[in-house]
Amino acid sequence: MTDLFETAGEAPTKTNGLRPLADRLRPQVLAEVIGQKQILGPEGPLSVMLAAKALGSIIFWGPPGVGKTTIARLLAQETDLHFIQISAIFSGVPELRKVFEAAKNRWDNGQGTLLFVDEIHRFNKAQQDSFLPLMENGTIILVGATTENPSFELNNALLSRAQVMVLERLNPEELELLVQRTEAEAGVQLPLEMDARTSLLEMADGDGRSLLNLIEQVIASQ
Repeated sequence: MTDLFETAGEAPTKTNGLRPLADRLRPQVLAEVIGQKQILGPEGPLSVMLAAKALGSIIFWGPPGVGKTTIARLLAQETDLHFIQISAIFSGVPELRKVFEAAKNRWDNGQGTLLFVDEIHRFNKAQQDSFLPLMENGTIILVGATTENPSFELNNALLSRAQVMVLERLNPEELELLVQRTEAEAGVQLPLEMDARTSLLEMADGDGRSLLNLIEQVIASQ
């Protein structure tokens, strides 16, 4: 049996110098997103919002590597909103002011903004409150992402203006689909027997980004 990281076969060509798999496999439309059918399925809240052309502010709550950033980017694309991404870890009041001012200028010129805030729970109460006026007047559609329970980590005022949507870890079937999509994109069959392939999925633990990183290690080891 081929070990998970054992060298096997000839090295595939044209792998060096390419963009990371996570970037190359990034979905281009929401229909390409793997998993999250509870929000993206025909009766899911996101699908209902989009069908009604009434996208509102959202808080995505879920573990890493399940598509929060990707879905937010595609929402902006499908609603013709300008996409801005910031991280609460690296952004403070000065950065927020610049983002808000730019969003106001776009709004004055007829362009809306989808502001994606990663790790939004790391903003303090005053910083969270600063989003409220722009959410209320439509200047921004806020999409926050958090791995923590929003009920405990986010202000009630913010939560009252956004819909919390729970994202789930990818199940084994969804992870296998991601492997197959990766093999098609990379033009290579992973040199893993069934047991090793199953172990690869288990190591990813429902995290699509982690799975892609593991796959890159397997490919690089050939």
